[in-house]
Amino acid sequence: MKLNCWEFNKCNREQGGQKAKELGVCPAAREERLNGIHSGKNAGRACWIVSGTFYKGKVQGTFAEKKKSCFDCDFYKKVREEEFPQFILLSNLLKLIRS
Repeated sequence: MKLNCWEFNKCNREQGGQKAKELGVCPAAREERLNGIHSGKNAGRACWIVSGTFYKGKVQGTFAEKKKSCFDCDFYKKVREEEFPQFILLSNLLKLIRS
């Protein structure tokens, strides 16, 4: 089964999650324009492209600000491995967000 980032990281910030009320629903869980990408729910398997997601308990900024931490993230690496060779490149994900 392919996991979404909130399941992999156990942050509980998905819609209805235990920490969603306290910390807010994660922007990746709300980002509907990426629904289905890499078989994820909303941006659950493309969270690195979404501003304001958590990494190691801290809110990250824009993609440009968080790019390095995302590329070092175990979840990002897992999705790349699982989706190879159909892994969707960042430039294509950005086009989907901007359209």
